[in-house]
Amino acid sequence: MSNSRGRGLGFWIGAWCPVAAGIAIIAMESTRFFGADKTSGPLRWVFQAIFGPVGDSSWVSIHHYIRKSGHFLGYGALGLAWLRAWWLSLPRYRFLFDAELALAGTALVASWDEWHQTFLPNRTGSPWDVLLDCCGALSMQWVAFLYLRLRRPAILHDRS
Repeated sequence: MSNSRGRGLGFWIGAWCPVAAGIAIIAMESTRFFGADKTSGPLRWVFQAIFGPVGDSSWVSIHHYIRKSGHFLGYGALGLAWLRAWWLSLPRYRFLFDAELALAGTALVASWDEWHQTFLPNRTGSPWDVLLDCCGALSMQWVAFLYLRLRRPAILHDRS
């Protein structure tokens, strides 16, 4: 991979636009309109359309796990976007360094998201959600590493 000098604006937009889009989606979801009290009805409708009726007591747990899965997968995707952006932007470094930067970016966004939610009447901020978000990012980065290791091992070597 060539060095980062001489890359045009299009390159930088292409590298970092997925990160900006991911952060924008999280910012949109971090509003009072996406609290558990607002998502229960629509998610229950979709769930029941796929799996059939579910009782109220069961739905409370199912809804909780759907929302936590959203944290894990959403921040996993954001972690991959960060990883890709750093991977493209810092070609002289190795995968581990790019992954560390990606995890730091994900942790900052997750921390901001949870802090912001403490100011909303129907939301709560939780350090456990930040941990879950970071676990999602780490898991997806691990999958990316394994994919590259098995399918394209030469790409993991120093790109200087």
